[in-house]
Amino acid sequence: MRKVFTPERLVLARKRRRMTLAALAAASGVSAQSITAYENHRVVPTSDTLSSLATALRFPLAFFAAPPTAEMQLDAVSFRAPTKMSALERDSTLSSGVVAASLNAWLEARFKLPAPNVPTYPHLPPEEAAERVRASWGLGEAPAPNLVHLLEANGVRVFSLAPDCLDADAFSTIRSGTPYVFLNTRKSGERGRFDAAHELGHLILHSEHRIPLGRQAEPEANSFASAFLMPRAGIAAQQLHNASVERILSAKRKWGVSAMALTYRLRDLDMLSEWRYSQAVKQLSRMGYRSAEPDSSLVRESSQLLAKVFEALRSKTLSPADLAAQIGIFPEELNDYVFGLVPVGVEGGGERSHTARPNLQLVPDKGAAQRTRQPAQASTLPFAGRTQPSQRRTGTVRFLSRDAGGTLPDTARGITDSDEVPEHSEG
Repeated sequence: MRKVFTPERLVLARKRRRMTLAALAAASGVSAQSITAYENHRVVPTSDTLSSLATALRFPLAFFAAPPTAEMQLDAVSFRAPTKMSALERDSTLSSGVVAASLNAWLEARFKLPAPNVPTYPHLPPEEAAERVRASWGLGEAPAPNLVHLLEANGVRVFSLAPDCLDADAFSTIRSGTPYVFLNTRKSGERGRFDAAHELGHLILHSEHRIPLGRQAEPEANSFASAFLMPRAGIAAQQLHNASVERILSAKRKWGVSAMALTYRLRDLDMLSEWRYSQAVKQLSRMGYRSAEPDSSLVRESSQLLAKVFEALRSKTLSPADLAAQIGIFPEELNDYVFGLVPVGVEGGGERSHTARPNLQLVPDKGAAQRTRQPAQASTLPFAGRTQPSQRRTGTVRFLSRDAGGTLPDTARGITDSDEVPEHSEG
C-alpha cells in the first residue's frame, strides 16, 4: 500500500530549506517538473522518490505524511526589515514558524498551557500602552521580571529562532488566536530582554486591522519596549537626571537592559540633555557598549514552561528524540526551536541552559484517590533572581496521560497552579 503523501508538506519542507525547485531537483535527482507535479497534487511520488526528496530536504518520511498546515502570512508577521530579506530567507523563516507551531500543537494536545492574556491597544501611543500592560499584569513600576517567563505566563508561546534564520533577528505573530514570539537566543541577556519586549509591543500595538509591517511599526515597538522595561515613574525614582556613564552602568543592571537602551530612555524622558546624551553615547561606544555588554552578569533568560514540559515528558520516559519523531522532524530540528530556552540536552547539538530546573512535584490523579505516592523532589527555578508574585507564575499546565501503547487518550490529569506535574500510570 502506498504511504500517505501530503503535497503541502513537500512545499513546506522545500521552503524551510531555502530550496528552489531547481535546487531540490539537483540535490535529490528528481526533476523539477516532477516536483512541481507532486506539490500541485497532480502526481503522488513513489516511495523511492519520496525517500530521495526526504533525504535532500533533511526531514523524516513521516513529515510528508502529516496533515497539511496553514502557512504563516507575511503581513501577519513582525519582521524587522522584511525588504532586506530575500524571498528564500523570508520563506524559510516563515516555514520555521509553521514547524514550531506544529510543535506547539503537539504540546497543546497533551498539556493544558496558559491561555492567551495579551491585551491589544492598536490606537494608543506606545508609552501609554506599555503602562496599561504593566498595570494589567501587576508589574507596578519595578523592573520587569524574566521576560520569557512573563510572556509564557500570559499565554505567549516562546521559541528560539533556528540558526539559519537569525537574519530575522526576532519576530512575532498570532496564529489561530495564539500569540508566538521567536527570539535569537544567541544574544546577550540584556538584548534578549529588549527583543522580547519589542515583540510584545508588536502583539499589543499592531493587532486587529493594524499590520506589523508599516513604516512606524518598528519605532513604535522600540518605544513600547523601552517604556515597558524602564517605566517612567520607576526611572524617575532613581534620580538619574544628568547621570554619569558610571551611574548609567550601575542602573542598567537593576533594570536588566543594555547601557545604550537606558541612555536612550533617559534622553526620551528629558533626563539627559542632548549634549550629555551625545557624550554618554560616545563614551559607551569607546568602552564597547555599542554592540555588546562587556562584563555583563545577566544570564540569558530561559523558558520555564518548556522546562516543565520536558521534565514531565522525561518522567514519562519520553525523550526529546521521541517527541521529535512524533511531530515528524529530526532531533536536530527540534533543538533549533528550543535552543537556549530549555535546560535539557536535545540530541543533535546545542548548549545547555544554566538556569536551574523548575519546581516539579508529582500529585495523585483526582480520579484515583485510592492510589498514593510521595511527591518527587526537584529544585526551584528562580525568576531571574527576583521575588515573583503568585499572579506571574507560569499558570496551569496539564498533562494528558499516555497509555502503554504510546497513544494519547483524552483523559486529563490535572496539574495545579502550584506548578505540579501529575502522577502517571501506564496501562
